[in-house]
Amino acid sequence: MSLGKPLPHDAAPLHVTGEARYTDDIPLPAGALHLAFGLSTCAHGDITEIDLSAVRAAPGVVAVFSASDWPEMPDCSPSLGDEPLLAVGKVHYLGQPVFLVVADSHLAARKAARLGRITYAERPAILTVEQALEAGSRFEDGPVVWARGDAAAAIAAAPHQAEGLFEVGGQEHFYLEGQIAAALPQEGGEMVVYSSTQHPTEIQHKVAHALHLPMSAVRVEVRRMGGGFGGKESQGNALAVACAMAAHATGRPCKIRYDRDDDMVITGKRHDLKIGYRVGYDAEGHLLGVEFRHLFRCGWSQDLSLPVADRAMLHADNAYHLPHIRIESHRLRTNTQSATAYRGFGGPQGVIGIERVVDHVAHALKLDPVTVRRRNFYAEMAPGGLSAPPTGPAQGGTFPPEDIFRQKKAENPGTGHWFGGAFSPKAVVQTTHYGMPVEDFILRDLLDDLEARSDYHARRAEIARWNAASPVLKRGIALTPVKFGISFTLTWLNQAGALVHVYQDGSIRLNHGGTEMGQGLFQKVAQVAAGVFGVSVARVKITATDTAKVPNTSATAASSGSDMNGMATRAACETIRGRLADFMAAKFAVAPDQVRFEDGMVRVAGEVFDFDRVVAWAYQARVSLSATGFYATPKLQWDRATGQGRPFLYFAYGAAVTEVVIDTLTGENRILRADLLHDTGASLNPALDIGQVEGAYVQGAGWLTTEELVWDDRGRLMTHAPSTYKIPACSDRPPVFNVALWERPNREDTVGRSKAVGEPPFMLGISAFMALSDAIAACGDGSLYPALDAPATAERVLWAVQRQQRHGA
Repeated sequence: MSLGKPLPHDAAPLHVTGEARYTDDIPLPAGALHLAFGLSTCAHGDITEIDLSAVRAAPGVVAVFSASDWPEMPDCSPSLGDEPLLAVGKVHYLGQPVFLVVADSHLAARKAARLGRITYAERPAILTVEQALEAGSRFEDGPVVWARGDAAAAIAAAPHQAEGLFEVGGQEHFYLEGQIAAALPQEGGEMVVYSSTQHPTEIQHKVAHALHLPMSAVRVEVRRMGGGFGGKESQGNALAVACAMAAHATGRPCKIRYDRDDDMVITGKRHDLKIGYRVGYDAEGHLLGVEFRHLFRCGWSQDLSLPVADRAMLHADNAYHLPHIRIESHRLRTNTQSATAYRGFGGPQGVIGIERVVDHVAHALKLDPVTVRRRNFYAEMAPGGLSAPPTGPAQGGTFPPEDIFRQKKAENPGTGHWFGGAFSPKAVVQTTHYGMPVEDFILRDLLDDLEARSDYHARRAEIARWNAASPVLKRGIALTPVKFGISFTLTWLNQAGALVHVYQDGSIRLNHGGTEMGQGLFQKVAQVAAGVFGVSVARVKITATDTAKVPNTSATAASSGSDMNGMATRAACETIRGRLADFMAAKFAVAPDQVRFEDGMVRVAGEVFDFDRVVAWAYQARVSLSATGFYATPKLQWDRATGQGRPFLYFAYGAAVTEVVIDTLTGENRILRADLLHDTGASLNPALDIGQVEGAYVQGAGWLTTEELVWDDRGRLMTHAPSTYKIPACSDRPPVFNVALWERPNREDTVGRSKAVGEPPFMLGISAFMALSDAIAACGDGSLYPALDAPATAERVLWAVQRQQRHGA
């Protein structure tokens, strides 16, 4: 069986040798043209004049298009229809495409695009969430509010209260391969599009709409991307539509590729936001009531902001049962790039908010934050489906001490849990604030394991001793958990298809709706196919994602790629295997369940045959060896208007311990060690999953430490290149980096009982941020909470250190 084996990425040799073919490597027919956008230099204003005479006269220019050249402006939005391909009458952010240049080379197009002369009547630009609030500039009539219980009353009645305002920055995707697309006109007005996109069907839909064609007349192909991280879920629409429009007008193939500066200036980022919070708690750290206020800066168009902000609300509990909670979410329209999908899709913004609250409470009570985290965890589920909720504010009691809980659990393994002051087998399932039962909570045991692996408590004590003797360098340590819901919150997106062919020589060709962006999805799904047929994965040929083969696919996003496409592929393969089994059963007069497919062989009636031979026999007997498969995620029910239901099939869990050191004279800091333990269910491919966990942690830590986006007071993005925007480098990895998988089968019927691993481990990077806060706290007398903002750049760390020092002076 290949399923579950740590096989290397299917294209790894091609990646390291440079042979892997990306969109820019695809040879285009002779006469292909190249495109570039002319960009606005004003964040908000009316276009009073456009002079493109110099552009049209530039060397190599074939055509130039602006709003006046098309009777109808194509829309590129994934949601509201508010993203014209080119600005019409006014501009909404600095960097918005205003005109399109078509030339005989990439360089000629870019040079010509710089020659446009555009005059604006500037309007006041709304750049900050405060300005947007004051102007009433938002994407919904008012804030979205979800609540459970009475948070305000619970906070007022609590023995202790705390509050704060927390700034959380955005993040540039910085995929290695930039945005790119090409369009090849076909006979009858049809169009073939090559695009570096996570959502081929979205590209197909937008191109068809722009050209007034049925979707069946547009074919989109994606072999691979050089990274996506959500930045290629909707941001590629404009490039594909531009190429299609130019190809239709000229009758020639057209390609557009953003250079890095243009890519960063034009495209959206992770949503930044400000989180206001109030919390009421008791002397043991139980969170009695919590209020959040999310101020999301969404940019000039709606894009995917509403579901991103929704997911932040959904994950505002992270791993904690909050009996009284109120979340108020503002989705604010500003004259900046349209913020978009990014790994975690709002979940990280929600998680870091509650982790900040827990850390603040622990600091105020002078408790280890891990203790406070444990005391607020959701109930644990026993193997038989019973839960172990310590009684708490929701039941009108108090939580039992952790040691009593563990003692009772050890005395009665698997029979019941501490509840209501007695050890009871009564089944009690806690629900999230949006009403979803938490039936698979595993973090208590997972944290036990991680604490032991990382030697957390001994190291924490040693760090305290070290800090007491070190006046300049201070170390910090933090352990943070994650609980992340898996499924699209827009329920109809939770579907996938696959197409599988078995050829008469026994080779297998596989196509599904997921896209490969380096994460190893194709290899995992190939392992699923190989597992069904009992053959080596080398026998399975993985092909490019193609809307002509598998229609109506969802984006490869929401960590759902392996779950959905793996199940669809399994269904297709099982259909073909069933036909082969029926054929062999009839041939040997046995029941179909007596036919076994394993180790590249087919076993039946005491005989053993090569898979190839059986396939050849079936072909000669006119048995169909091709099938489609379909999967729709079960159990989902979600009412966005009320904020209630079951938006997720299951939760994925994990935890991380990070140790850091800071220089109190400069604010410079380093991650010294990270210990990660992540829940992947029964991993489809442990090698690929470990790679995903490692990369996610580093990217998550980068979001919260070095990756700072800066706009000036005119709305110009100042951090628009590698020289001004700092992603983590290889040298920024912790020198001690321990990563392990918590391989317990998923209780839900997922492919191979695995769990998604794309987005959940991103939030393990929060432990690095909290460790920095811990180190800063060591610079004071313990009375002032560090209140560190993100990203915790060296400057912000230094300012926080100085606040501690001034406060204690």
